[in-house]
Amino acid sequence: MRFKGAITALVTPFKEDGSLDIEVLKQLVRFQLKGSIDGIVPCGTTGEAVTLNEEEYRLVVETVVQEIRGKVPVIAGAGSNDTQKAIHCSKIAKESGADALLHVTPYYNKPTPLGLLAHFKAIAKVVNLPIILYNVPGRTGSNVSAATTIKIAKEVPQVVGVKEASGNVPQMMEIIKGVSPSFSVLSGDDAFTLPLMAAGGVGIISVASNQIPKAMHDLTQAALEGDFERARKIHYQWLDLMNINFIESNPIPVKTALSMMGKIKEIFRLPLVAMEDKNREALKAVLKSHKLI
Repeated sequence: MRFKGAITALVTPFKEDGSLDIEVLKQLVRFQLKGSIDGIVPCGTTGEAVTLNEEEYRLVVETVVQEIRGKVPVIAGAGSNDTQKAIHCSKIAKESGADALLHVTPYYNKPTPLGLLAHFKAIAKVVNLPIILYNVPGRTGSNVSAATTIKIAKEVPQVVGVKEASGNVPQMMEIIKGVSPSFSVLSGDDAFTLPLMAAGGVGIISVASNQIPKAMHDLTQAALEGDFERARKIHYQWLDLMNINFIESNPIPVKTALSMMGKIKEIFRLPLVAMEDKNREALKAVLKSHKLI
């Protein structure tokens, strides 16, 4: 299984009492499938996974798997800065039917390159699922160098891809150059999808596809087919939406947008809170300009 195209980092909808809204979660998955999405990541950063307890985590993954019914890959977020907890979440994801795992590199404790290698080896030894490494220095506090990613890819065969959210295109190019052709280099930022794919990447784990799954699918499909004229047209058409989704910490803007679009309730779990008024108005203006609301 090679992971490519537009893969949605799915939001987790909550009810007004703060509990999971499973019926709305099912509706979101159906919306993604209708938009020809190429994969779904439940329980990632965008899904507020760090606020889910074990029972909720299992329920979200199981619900997405059941609703997808094998049509596209389900890549469950299972990362932690505690290797044993990462293994535990990985086991739950596998039991729940996930096709693969997304593992953010350990945050806060800032492991060395050898520590990162040992972390991924430990997970792969226990849970036999493909793993996508997630490098997001803005959240973890440390960058995974191209050399370290390449080393992990070579020494841990279950690590079959990387979600690169470093914003460092030369680093992404070094990874593409150094890994096997079957290794999936995916963007972790919507706005970097086009340049990364022009350099040889194969897709995006996307926030914007929560709102526009068909457009993100079409962008990545055009790039995979080498039709960069079409890919550029789609990219620039939606660039303002890609950028406004990060006017505040993700997933605050995208969940607010989905609420404006009538798809979810605007409910977050602390420490995330509602958008500032000036940012809300800017988001609303972008959504209106695209006739999303």
